[in-house]
Amino acid sequence: MARTVLGLRHAALLSLALSLFVAAPLVAQEAKPGSGKLDGIAVSGSTKFRSDQIAPATGLKAGQPVTREDIQRGADALANLGPFSNVQYRFSTTDTGVRVEYQVTDAPALPVLFDNFPWFTDSEIVALIKSSVPLFDGTAPERGSILDDMANALSRQLVAHGTVANVSHELVTLPDVGRQFVVFHAEGVSLNVKSIEFSDPLASNDRAIQDRLPDLVGKPFSRSAIRLFELEQVRPVYLAHSFLRVAFGEISTQVEGNNVVVRAPIDAGPAFTWNGATWIGNTTVPSSDLDKLVELNVGGSADGLKIEATWESVRHAFERHGYLDVALDPVPAYNDAVKRVGYSVKITEGTQYRMGKLVLTGLSMEGERRLRAAWKIPAGSVFDQGVYEQFLDTGIKEAFQGLPVHYEKIGRFLQKDSAAGKIDVLLDFQ
Repeated sequence: MARTVLGLRHAALLSLALSLFVAAPLVAQEAKPGSGKLDGIAVSGSTKFRSDQIAPATGLKAGQPVTREDIQRGADALANLGPFSNVQYRFSTTDTGVRVEYQVTDAPALPVLFDNFPWFTDSEIVALIKSSVPLFDGTAPERGSILDDMANALSRQLVAHGTVANVSHELVTLPDVGRQFVVFHAEGVSLNVKSIEFSDPLASNDRAIQDRLPDLVGKPFSRSAIRLFELEQVRPVYLAHSFLRVAFGEISTQVEGNNVVVRAPIDAGPAFTWNGATWIGNTTVPSSDLDKLVELNVGGSADGLKIEATWESVRHAFERHGYLDVALDPVPAYNDAVKRVGYSVKITEGTQYRMGKLVLTGLSMEGERRLRAAWKIPAGSVFDQGVYEQFLDTGIKEAFQGLPVHYEKIGRFLQKDSAAGKIDVLLDFQ
């Protein structure tokens, strides 16, 4: 028996190196030269799929004559598919034929969003794709032929439903969750939102939300647009009313001709009261000073917008001391029994930056002289982000007062050197 191990497939090149191949006698009846009968195929390494689920994707079948090129093509098929980031294989010959084992590594899986398919629920779409794309498990890789297979399955379903449309897919970062999705979209489908019905009375009756509904109503139906509306227009209203754990459910749709009626479920959860914040890791700004930045009263309404504004104020407090990379990790502690919430805020101050060089371009000599005279942060002193922002807001205009300076915009850039704890300010007048 001869045994051969072949090398790692580079993901970017989508090919396998065959330099380690060693010829071995292959045994098969009526086999073409250099081939043998495939006695068995196995796939290992995946935690998501069984061997018998993956093996058909190689295009190989037990009993067929197989050459090393056929085995190679099977590996390439797995590599091109998308769900696997790495593919290796090895094979051996026996008296009964050739046995092949592919070793794979699962690629990162992303959630999927079906943007404008209001005729079906998400669960129905997932089921119909699974019926024709065996390695679809409800998620998708960043790239690969399986994405086209999913899009084609959706296109066929639309045709069966009486709608002809190409289905595209793209990688999109959704702001409500801050992560990437693979979004599938039916191109050229003319369906507009007729109305949006929120399940919770606060959203149904709030004037600010209702005034913004024309952003969606009368516009093309899009689940991602509705998600963005819930994030930017609906969620802040609930936070302001202390519904800190408001949750938005999967929308349901009803198609009426070329219009779509949207029903958007909202679980407001309890309204919380404020139970204070504790600070961990701060050395530059005392906790007593940070407490003064909190515009909430213990026992009072836990206004979510004020809570978020507090974290921003705390960041600014450290930035005024040169800690431009300060990181906050506010962890809520909910007491559902009494509907109170407190926060433990871990602060990582990071590097303290000092002023380096002020670099000015696009100005006359007099203009540059005036700006340097107006600049308030001497070289080597602690960089104060607040002073810098005030200079941009009012200091520049005041310095140019009475001087005929013309510019349309200012390119601004802070060049940080964390190792040296130095920051250069670059202003380009254009």
